Amino acid sequence: MRDLAEKWSVAPDWQSATIEVPGLKIGAIAGLHQRLVSGDLAAWAEASGFDGAAAGAFGLAEGARYSVRLARDRLLAVSATPIGMATGWFSQGFGVTEISAGLQVFEAEGAALDAFIARGTTLDPGQPSASAALSFAGINAIVYRHESKLRIHVDRGLAAYLWTWTEQAAGHIAAETSQP
Repeated sequence: MRDLAEKWSVAPDWQSATIEVPGLKIGAIAGLHQRLVSGDLAAWAEASGFDGAAAGAFGLAEGARYSVRLARDRLLAVSATPIGMATGWFSQGFGVTEISAGLQVFEAEGAALDAFIARGTTLDPGQPSASAALSFAGINAIVYRHESKLRIHVDRGLAAYLWTWTEQAAGHIAAETSQP
């Protein structure tokens, strides 16, 4: 029987994986707690204590606890510490699903960040939109700014692909910036 696994890229050790070229540094982020919330988002905010508006594409999220808008009635709650709220359906009209193990998070920063974004999507990073769910590098992703960095959440099964794409994009950016 053929071994179909040999076609797939081997995932790097996400704890230490880093790509660094002049003007751009990209790495994986581990340990974030992520919950998918669907339904009445105002009721979720009141029950959970997550303050502030949810960030959209290229929008700014700040702090250790924040939310990112995915659709009119769906968001991703992200926290550096346990969220402390049960999962399931709530009588206030919203559902919460644990999704931390399902999404790999990457973070990019540096002077060449706009060139990196331009390779990943046709959207203008200077024009934030309501939803952070978009096509990035040809796959579905959640993209927004956290503090001064760009964060990208992808399905864990696509993380090795995005990493390979990122290595190639960073190489092209480095070559472009080193030419006179």
